Amino acid sequence: MSTYVYAITARSHSALPEGLTGVGEPPRPVRVLEEGELAALVSDAPEQLRPKRRELLAHQNVLAETGATGCVLPMRFGSVAPDDKTVTGVLAERADHYRERLEALEGKVEYNVKASHVEEAVLHHVMATSPELRALAEANRQAGGGTYEQRLQLGEMVAAAVKAREAEDAAYIQQTLQPLAAATSVGPESTGWLANVSFLVERDSAAGFLETAERLREDRPHLDVRVNGPLPPYSFVEPGPAAPAGAAEEKQRSG
Repeated sequence: MSTYVYAITARSHSALPEGLTGVGEPPRPVRVLEEGELAALVSDAPEQLRPKRRELLAHQNVLAETGATGCVLPMRFGSVAPDDKTVTGVLAERADHYRERLEALEGKVEYNVKASHVEEAVLHHVMATSPELRALAEANRQAGGGTYEQRLQLGEMVAAAVKAREAEDAAYIQQTLQPLAAATSVGPESTGWLANVSFLVERDSAAGFLETAERLREDRPHLDVRVNGPLPPYSFVEPGPAAPAGAAEEKQRSG
């Protein structure tokens, strides 16, 4: 039977909570595979695993329960190895890497920050800060709206100003929060977000990080800033969560 991998941790990690279960229907018991100084938190893998809400929550619950008592390297949902031996073989092969990551991530959590523009607010902002745009808009108004070419010119200039503001605001967010983090990881670009950045934060410093994120909203009200966390440090397990699986992985992240 194939093996579902939730996380990698130190062999000295606290014992699993009694009765801890993971994915599957019925839920599979979570168990520990040990290899040298390392251990993998696993269960038997369901034959037809799908990223349904119940399964995603089960995966996250295992990480929350085990991460509360020590550092774990979280695997993304869907990490499946052919068998237990494959998992312990990878632990042995990449032992130095996993030990380094466990040491680097000890006492830290991930916060993912996404930001977008509040459309009306950013339009007002770029008009208020650009004398050129205001002058052109006023000239069009006095001309009864202006010609098609004049309206087109204004629209293109406003769009360019908003685009430039996106880049400036994205840099501002990262520059403001980065000093409060041990590491950062820029996520893939996606429609609707001008910034998508994960920050590795000391658990004891999380309150200060969240306060600074809140001030971003106050300083730039044209920004919609969303903070998701604390999360297991998915973005800082390198080179990626697929390593123990050697098989198909289905990446899922809340937020």
